Amino acid sequence: MKHVSHTLGDVWSCLRELRLRAPLVHNITNFVVMEVTANALLALGASPVMAHELEEVEEVTALASALVLNIGTLSRQVIPSMHKALDTATALDIPVVIDPVGAGASRLRTDTALALLGKSRHALLRGNASEILTLAGQSGGTKGVDSTASAAAAVDAAQSLALRYGCAVSVSGEADLVTDGERLCFIHGGNAIMPRVTGMGCAASALTGAFAATCGEDRMLPLVAAMSVMAAAGGDAARRSGGPGTFLPVFLDNLHTMDMAMLEKGAALSFG
Repeated sequence: MKHVSHTLGDVWSCLRELRLRAPLVHNITNFVVMEVTANALLALGASPVMAHELEEVEEVTALASALVLNIGTLSRQVIPSMHKALDTATALDIPVVIDPVGAGASRLRTDTALALLGKSRHALLRGNASEILTLAGQSGGTKGVDSTASAAAAVDAAQSLALRYGCAVSVSGEADLVTDGERLCFIHGGNAIMPRVTGMGCAASALTGAFAATCGEDRMLPLVAAMSVMAAAGGDAARRSGGPGTFLPVFLDNLHTMDMAMLEKGAALSFG
């Protein structure tokens, strides 16, 4: 197996480029967490847009530097919009991030995620272990939109999906993992409080889109960068806040003030 050679220095270079370019990220996403997602992108240095209407998604996607498709609040009305936006992004070679929120909780969610993944070209797939296991055809053990499996349990499933669909895959967990089917990178950091705050996974997918727009030459790097930044910002926010209610403002502040010192203190990379 090849070893990935990314470092936190690469992540910092990506973040500096992101802040310089301020990419526009089009999110067709979860209504529950739209504000969190938008604020996370803004705090990091990107620009969010969230257009769901079928009549405008082609125009908006064409203006964007990345497209994020998040099925967290899926509906029959938004599915055609996701496909039209994906077709536009594919035609214009715009990077695409797919977040299969709750795959395994219902057939509609699982089938929709697989359909989007199947027609995408070199997408970035970011989900929790249960979602990734489900999409790979294994038992995901999902609890609503939450995972009941560890990221470590989804290594084989993530690699299988990456090879099957030509994508790169990120699996969130106690230690996040990123793979392109051959290489494996583990991101250590964060805090157990993060799954207690709604929108953290969705924010990670949105940030992946921002990084994909600015450091996508190696398809694993946007995923490694997003999860490293999430780990560093989240771990520090957990230490300096009193609980979920006060976590989010500190987390957003950390995205805004993130520097190399915070990255090195709060995130670490290992390879498998």
